[in-house]
Amino acid sequence: MKVDNLSVHFGHRSYEIHFGAGILSELGELCRSLSLGEKVAVITNPVIGGSYFHGVSASLQAAGYSVTGVEIPDGESYKCSETVNSIYDSLISAGLTRDSFLVALGGGVVGDITGFAASTYLRGVPFIQIPTSLLAQVDSSVGGKTGINHPLGKNLIGTFHQPCMVLIDISTLETLPEREYISGLAEVIKYGVICDRSFFEYLAENRSAILKRDSECLLHVIRTSCALKASVVEQDEKESGYRAILNYGHSFAHAIEGLTDYSRFLHGEAVAMGMAQSAILSEMKGYASPDDTQRILELIRSMNLPTELIPSPAMSYRRLMQRDKKVRDGGIHFVFNKGIGAAAIEKVSDWDFLLKNVSQ
Repeated sequence: MKVDNLSVHFGHRSYEIHFGAGILSELGELCRSLSLGEKVAVITNPVIGGSYFHGVSASLQAAGYSVTGVEIPDGESYKCSETVNSIYDSLISAGLTRDSFLVALGGGVVGDITGFAASTYLRGVPFIQIPTSLLAQVDSSVGGKTGINHPLGKNLIGTFHQPCMVLIDISTLETLPEREYISGLAEVIKYGVICDRSFFEYLAENRSAILKRDSECLLHVIRTSCALKASVVEQDEKESGYRAILNYGHSFAHAIEGLTDYSRFLHGEAVAMGMAQSAILSEMKGYASPDDTQRILELIRSMNLPTELIPSPAMSYRRLMQRDKKVRDGGIHFVFNKGIGAAAIEKVSDWDFLLKNVSQ
């Protein structure tokens, strides 16, 4: 299948996103075009590694690279400092130097933790993203955010470190469990709500094909999502302002994940709940009409995603939301949708307003 490309522009740190089906075998050749060092560590987990590590390693070895495999446990609870230290141990033992590079082969957890390890090992080495989940393909693999969780909050420890390439092979989605696939659609919907009304309309009109994982539809959805995210991060790489619109729904989502010890909901499921609540609050603020809100809620539900916040005391939500990276000077920089296709960031200090719809 022909490889489609999208450029992400960061001056001398610009990179390409490659899209296609069955293109993992082209990894080694694509790496050679980047003038990388001869040693590479491929970081993955047992689930993804069992399916794709051999092919990725064979492609790299065929291109002349010395490959070290590093396996980390699967799951959000392992996105922590202990796992990063285990990666450092493997890299040091394998003799990886500053001209070596890392490959993240897996979903968002693997991508985030590999990026963080790459940004800190020997004060920074290149890395490549090979996202194998829908959520990672449309969101976390693009934009350079890396990080690990802390016991007191999600993604509180991290860096900005752009990959030198992203390779998205939609064939990896064929074996993705249904729940994880559906979870990734939350981030897709997000782009339509905050960035592009026409994309929102496309999602609504093609929801059946999307749920059936139609390959042509998937390529369009993934490429458009990546293009929309790239257009945002190119303007504000380190989230000093505009990039924060990508956090739509995430203030509530991170609180929900914290309230449930990162074990009950997938990230996209929590984001869907957060987006639904954000849409309702946007209407209450006068940014959106009741019709806008209903259309957003309808699209979320039609993709088999949840819209109701989990019952918990408002103070429990507030305690976790106040640890959010977007809290400054006593208020949270909250993302509201302006109708469908645009967003506004507003500092909100009225926690009673934000949490008035939280069920006890």
